Amino acid sequence: MNTHETAAPFLALRKHAHKWIALAFWLGLIAAYQWYATSNDLTPLQVVQRLLDFMTSGLWGPLVYVVLYAARPLILFPSTVLTLAGGFVFGPVLGVLYTVLASNISSTIAYFVGRFFGQGLLQDDGTDGLIQRYARRMRANSFETVMVMRFIFLPYDAVSYLAGFLKIHYWPFILATALGSIPGTMAFVGFGASIETFDGALPKLNPVTLGFSLAVFLLSIALSRLFKQRETVDGGDRP
Repeated sequence: MNTHETAAPFLALRKHAHKWIALAFWLGLIAAYQWYATSNDLTPLQVVQRLLDFMTSGLWGPLVYVVLYAARPLILFPSTVLTLAGGFVFGPVLGVLYTVLASNISSTIAYFVGRFFGQGLLQDDGTDGLIQRYARRMRANSFETVMVMRFIFLPYDAVSYLAGFLKIHYWPFILATALGSIPGTMAFVGFGASIETFDGALPKLNPVTLGFSLAVFLLSIALSRLFKQRETVDGGDRP
């Protein structure tokens, strides 16, 4: 083995040192959250309960909610739990507004994290492989593809990371995310807003708010099926 071959791994490591540092920081955040939850014997729902107590005890509640929601993808915390919490704390109107703002910020963070770690990978080399064809299609039809992904309830953060990794154009991505996430956000915030108390074995629910959230949820399911069928039909005519 010559000197060049021996030094190659070290040169590659040095070239991507900034990515390794960022990855270590990211994994550290995840480990810190897991340590906190495990050491205090807390489930994600119980972690949110502690956050609820903090958010309802002062005027900083909305800012804390938006910041935590925005940073949530970095520790892989489930978005649904925080969305329900937003509805419970802030009600259906402010809950939707805060959650839409926070979810778009969190999507932006996840997008650029994916773009950072995907830099230099999966470049369009002109080949006709399955992955390259799908990546090319996503880049060419960014808005439509991301909109379909949001409507059919694919994992929220995974879509954002994938969009960044594949270098989908940011503005079509975030616009499709903002529009495509509204029905689901309204439904889950509505579910949270319908919870009036946690006093009993089961939460006390507001039937009007719950009915509205169920109607929006069914509408979002119908839209997801419609877009999924359209995607299937259109996909048959595309590479």
